[in-house]
Amino acid sequence: MMPSTETFRVLVVDDDADIRTLLLGYLSKHRMQVDAVPDGASLRAWLVCHQADVLLLDLMLPDDDGLSLCLWAKRTYPAMSVIMLTAQGDPASRVVGLELGADDYLPKPFEPRELVARIKAVLRRGGGAAPHSRPVVRFAGWEFDRLRHEMVAADGTMVALSAAEYRLLSAFVDHPGRVLSRDQLLDLTRAPGVVVNDRSIDLTVSRLRAKLGDDGHLERPLIRTARGAGYLFDTGAKP
Repeated sequence: MMPSTETFRVLVVDDDADIRTLLLGYLSKHRMQVDAVPDGASLRAWLVCHQADVLLLDLMLPDDDGLSLCLWAKRTYPAMSVIMLTAQGDPASRVVGLELGADDYLPKPFEPRELVARIKAVLRRGGGAAPHSRPVVRFAGWEFDRLRHEMVAADGTMVALSAAEYRLLSAFVDHPGRVLSRDQLLDLTRAPGVVVNDRSIDLTVSRLRAKLGDDGHLERPLIRTARGAGYLFDTGAKP
């Protein structure tokens, strides 16, 4: 949902002074309060004192790895949408960035009008956790923290989740006791701009099972395979 206030706040992170100046001027004409910083250190310092609805993040910064910054920003400020600004010839970084939780990407050079449309689109979708989703879910001795993208075992051990594992576990805990086909799981877990297939779902299920200790060692598996139909998340809850 887009912010209810008359304007919303955008932070531009780009080491190119011309791009910062262009976006400060252009976005300000579209009901946006815009700030701009040149590097990762300035980004971290800015977010200590301010809040942004949208982060426009250049992945090629002089002092920090843009992909690491993307992951840090989504974990630390889950309600903030992140749009990556990437080099035209760098599709691998785009895919990895989306897997790390970015909400969208725009290759350089870009048309400012398209950027405005993409900002409005991610705000409509909402960059943070879905409002109906419980931030912490407990099942079978595990605690799943949606905001931190991690699980905590009964003994207190923290287990980090990749973006793909996080989206898959979110789909399972939102639909306990239901068989979900691979097509349904693809729809529930697909990130914008990432091409996935049935094999991607199977591989992510395998990795998630291993992290849950559910790879053939549990008397009652948490993620059951329904042959020819899909997968079922079995915690004893009724559908």
